[in-house]
Amino acid sequence: MAEQAKYLDLPLEEVIGDRFGRYSKYIIQDRALPDARDGLKPVQRRILYAMHQERNTHDKPFRKSAKTVGTVIGNYHPHGDSSVYEALVRMSQTWKVRQELVEMHGNNGSIDGDPPAAMRYTEARLSGIASELLRDIEKDTLEFIPNFDDTDFEAVVLPAKFPNLLVNGSTGISSGYATDIPPHNLSEVIDTIIKRIEKPTSDIDELMKTLPGPDFPTGGIIQGADGIKKAYESGRGKIVIRGLAEIEPIRGGKEQIVITELPFEVNKANLVKKMDELRIERKVEGISEVRDETDRTGLRIVIELKKDADSTGVLNYLYKNTDLQISYNFNMVAIANKTPQLMNLTQMLDAYIEHQRDVVERQTKFDLKKAKDRAHIVKGLIYAISILDDLIATIRSSNDKKHAKEQLMEKYDFSEKQAEAIVTLQLYRLTNTDITELEKEAEELKKSIDELSAILDDEKKLLQVIKKDLKKVKKTYQTERRTQIQSEIEDIKINLEVMVPSEDVVVSVTKEGYVKRTSIRSYSASNIDDLQKKDDDRLLHLMEINTTDTLLLFTNKGQYLFLPVHELPDIKWKDMGQHIANIIPVDRDEKIIKAMPVRDFNEENYVLSITKNGMIKKSELKSYQVQRYSKPMTAIKLKNDDEVVNVHLTNGHQDIFLASDTGYGLWFHEDELKSVGIKTAGVISMKLKDGEHVVNGEVFDDMQSPSLFVVTQRGACKRMSISEFEQNSRAKRGLIMLRELKRSPHRIVGFHLVNDDASILLETEQGTIKQVLPLEFRESDRYSNGSFVIDTDEKGEVIQTQVEPIYQKHFEEIDS
Repeated sequence: MAEQAKYLDLPLEEVIGDRFGRYSKYIIQDRALPDARDGLKPVQRRILYAMHQERNTHDKPFRKSAKTVGTVIGNYHPHGDSSVYEALVRMSQTWKVRQELVEMHGNNGSIDGDPPAAMRYTEARLSGIASELLRDIEKDTLEFIPNFDDTDFEAVVLPAKFPNLLVNGSTGISSGYATDIPPHNLSEVIDTIIKRIEKPTSDIDELMKTLPGPDFPTGGIIQGADGIKKAYESGRGKIVIRGLAEIEPIRGGKEQIVITELPFEVNKANLVKKMDELRIERKVEGISEVRDETDRTGLRIVIELKKDADSTGVLNYLYKNTDLQISYNFNMVAIANKTPQLMNLTQMLDAYIEHQRDVVERQTKFDLKKAKDRAHIVKGLIYAISILDDLIATIRSSNDKKHAKEQLMEKYDFSEKQAEAIVTLQLYRLTNTDITELEKEAEELKKSIDELSAILDDEKKLLQVIKKDLKKVKKTYQTERRTQIQSEIEDIKINLEVMVPSEDVVVSVTKEGYVKRTSIRSYSASNIDDLQKKDDDRLLHLMEINTTDTLLLFTNKGQYLFLPVHELPDIKWKDMGQHIANIIPVDRDEKIIKAMPVRDFNEENYVLSITKNGMIKKSELKSYQVQRYSKPMTAIKLKNDDEVVNVHLTNGHQDIFLASDTGYGLWFHEDELKSVGIKTAGVISMKLKDGEHVVNGEVFDDMQSPSLFVVTQRGACKRMSISEFEQNSRAKRGLIMLRELKRSPHRIVGFHLVNDDASILLETEQGTIKQVLPLEFRESDRYSNGSFVIDTDEKGEVIQTQVEPIYQKHFEEIDS
């Protein structure tokens, strides 16, 4: 039975939960989060305390970092030496902390992210201001607890004679909590604390007059005063930090961008590398060279621009696409009353003030007790000198020290402490002048006791001591603000011409979804038939447009893809394009049905979507412009098994003609459609019977008289004039376009509006492709079934048709 008691049969969930709970408590309280009183994490506190105990202070020579790390690990922090050394180094890095707590000789890393030298090479000592964190620690100002092996004691918190939590900030991730407290200016924080002491009811608006916002060690510019105020009110808020950059003229009529300050915690080397990559990859036009000219005089990154480059546009692009501008999210979590709390500014100030009350009260009690003890001794010594001869006789007649003390206490009514002081008194002190010094000391002690007692008795005087200490720290260590604050977050607008070299290119889109852009030179040097594609694939669109334009690709599933032309893969004409799924993820069964080039989304144009089940929708073109386009967007909301059959760009005043598979055609004006939102389903376009569907819908200007061309599954083609039809209204049945047959009726599989040079491709079930020229067919009335062009018994029925793409210069035609 005794053997079995060693083991407990517990559910795994209970054990894991218990162990993780203990681990989380440790991580939260004793590793990752700072204390609201001194602003330090345990490892930082232990490093500073160990250096103080070893007298490794700012007024003593530097000492090897390895010795400090060894002391910390051996006495207070039983963890890896690398984690301790990293914490030591971070407290010395002037680009990470606003007031360095450790001074270091040797390589302590860099803003480029270079690692520090090994701890055996570097030397460290406490900085002057760090000594203020530890001042009066020996005066019983705080609690001490046993260290991990009970061989020593360590401080629970430091006296912190300046508000380190706000001055140096903190960052950390624990279990279920994270913290991001930005650094602030020492003078501003101290002025704000004094204001809070003098007026405990002061609100955030009043406090922000002396503490307008963070002050980062790397300077930079903060945008978003509302974000700062929100963070100070709630503990959470968002601001934008951008580097300090200026545009300077240089020789040859050119300009350069000079960056002298970076956002907080941005790696300079990575930033320079990213900027140079943008230049090499031509993501932004106008940069000729990126140089890091940083030296011992200060940080300096130079971006030299080409002649006539848009310098402001390039700078805005860098703000938007590099870490020259970043977002900073306040998340001011600290340990208060042994609990992690999201703290606003007033809570942080009050936590520090309360801590200082406690420290000053304990420090005053310690000094008062020490003064009273000394006054008691001095009183005894003064009396002893007045009866010196009797005293000496008594001591000489005693057997030993213990007996002498007893005699003095018995004969002259000295206390034990006074008797001890008398018997240990050195003979040279027994001079005539000594009594004067003792009386003077007694007077000073009485004055000191009165002052210390007054501090303990009067709250105002205690607060006066706190303010006096803070003002002294401010006077000694104050520095100018480094970070500028701007109230509004600037909305960065970038001209596309800055990012993209303006160049006319040929864009091709195939039916299977392969897309590419090709230089006009490559296209001109080849034949159109040289296009590399799969055997069963066909060219869907071929157009000449500019790299600054945008291509909208519409799919049969009611979605569209937003593709800036300059981001399309640049591929030679004779090579195969890239499948659209490799650029933007689309479903396997999703097909591209229309490619629409757009130059200006603000023009008064509309996108018209027509579906198989008889729905139609008109939306403003500008609603199709998006900033993020990494996935397909909704163009029309489809129901059940509906599909989009065609999409058109209209000017809002065009005519629409729809054809159903059963041979009905409906003509109505675009005015009948109201413009609706992009994610709606649209309205009924054509009245359909069960089993019917819309084959296609075309648009044309009301001044035109286009020819209508239909192809049936039986291989018949027919051309008609629009004058054969009457304009009707939306959601009607329309007019018959074919003669009805009882046996093997014709069903329309292709419908197109055609002009002079149109060529139509017919595809049969067996994969046969036949080209027909619509204008070779004479115009027919509505009641015939056209001319047969394919032997369906031999080639199979026609399943689909397509207008053969021709090379188009889209925007030149529109402009003309």
